[in-house]
Amino acid sequence: MNSNETLTIEDIKEIIPHRFPFLLVDRITEIKGYESIKGYKNITFNEPLFQGHFPQRAVFPGVLIVEAMAQLGAVLIFRRFPEDKRMAFFAGIDKARFKRPVIPGDRLDLELTVTRDRGTFVVMEGKAFVDGDLAASAVLSSAVAK
Repeated sequence: MNSNETLTIEDIKEIIPHRFPFLLVDRITEIKGYESIKGYKNITFNEPLFQGHFPQRAVFPGVLIVEAMAQLGAVLIFRRFPEDKRMAFFAGIDKARFKRPVIPGDRLDLELTVTRDRGTFVVMEGKAFVDGDLAASAVLSSAVAK
């Protein structure tokens, strides 16, 4: 895939094993080799988690923002092993920062850049934006296994 192509939700489901209600990437908007990836998640009030987080003022949980980054990274990792059934597991989350609340109606724009790649161990720097403003950032480490 070059940087001009996009992946739909159906394409994403063919690459990673996550499904509703835990599939947290709606579209891939850019992939540059095995170096970086961009995509987004539309945050809607219809998501079941908003019944309890929080009923008076709905806020998308920060831990799910990090999970959305990880799922985006998994798409990038799995592209390296298209015929090989591998799984990517969290090996670490570092420097997680949450800068602003993400609420229903927001589009959460996600981007990840690979900073270290040792084949079965990948480190990526992730950022999440809403309307161009940084909402969250984290350094994610993933272990890749069969």
